[in-house]
Amino acid sequence: MKLPLPLEMEPMLSAISETGIPKGDGWEYEPKWDGFRTLVYRDGEEVALMSRGGRPMTRYFPELLPAFRALPASKLVLDGEVIVVGANGLDFGALQQRVHPAESRVRMLSEATPAWFVAFDVLAEGATDLRKLPLGERRKRLEKLLKGIKKPIFLTPYTRDPKTAEAWFEKFEGAGLDGVIAKSWDGAYVPGKRFWVKIKHQRTADCVVIGWRKSSDGSTLGALLLGLYDKKGTMHYVGHTSSFNAAERKELIAKLKPLQTEIPEEEWRANPGRMPGGLSRWSRGKDTEWVAVRPELVCEVTYDKLEAGERFRHATGFLRWRTDKKPRQCGFDQIASAAEFDVRGIFRSK
Repeated sequence: MKLPLPLEMEPMLSAISETGIPKGDGWEYEPKWDGFRTLVYRDGEEVALMSRGGRPMTRYFPELLPAFRALPASKLVLDGEVIVVGANGLDFGALQQRVHPAESRVRMLSEATPAWFVAFDVLAEGATDLRKLPLGERRKRLEKLLKGIKKPIFLTPYTRDPKTAEAWFEKFEGAGLDGVIAKSWDGAYVPGKRFWVKIKHQRTADCVVIGWRKSSDGSTLGALLLGLYDKKGTMHYVGHTSSFNAAERKELIAKLKPLQTEIPEEEWRANPGRMPGGLSRWSRGKDTEWVAVRPELVCEVTYDKLEAGERFRHATGFLRWRTDKKPRQCGFDQIASAAEFDVRGIFRSK
């Protein structure tokens, strides 16, 4: 490809806001999509999709390639997000399944769970590197490039009004979005730097400690494994928390050792993918050894999202022990549910 930007370029990043949505005349706000961050390189008929970290993703999303080849600009670099939309909004689990080594399965999934691309920046057009231009100018170019564009490519909405951004933060959660991104309207595009600000949903939940995973070298505790009970009283593994220093890890091992028990293999055998440390295409080659403990300890953690009602989307943050709460009181019923919102309605929002 003969483009002014390298394929291995790291995209511009964002830092988590600790004080909510920033306000002021210099900000622009966009929905925060929950998908695969992707840079799109097009040079004529050649199209390359590159993930954050420079991983080639082109072969996994063949249904997107004709749409990029049909764009009026024959040479360009776009920044955006690859998403999959399910019956209840964004479906990150289905998106993960799209990354599969078998060509036949890739083709099948491209029809069963087709992906969309949501564009939010243009970094190059023709032989011109646009990264030093202010975001406002890049946005105008992007709108011109994608004028009249149709599915599966979409142009993310934006607003300069913080009140609208606050409304999006609440309303769009029901479509599976993560929150809101704030960007400097006059800012350049700086690869690899966290100059954007992300405002994510943060909640707390009381979870049962059902085990712990060893560190990568096996020398200490890597993470606590968390579980919740369903309405039938069945325990489900939902994620982990690992925000501990060396001294705390040592104390935790001493605390958990008397509770150590055998892994409940019968319980997990019916659905090994739900087992803590279970193998998947995302964990192959990693140390997944874990130690089961009796479900007697309860801790409160922060989380941003429970993916498909099954697992926390990211690692949780440990807050405190809940000695006042019984393990059986830790159920899925405490997880907040946002009002549903159609993803398609986001692209009609102003």
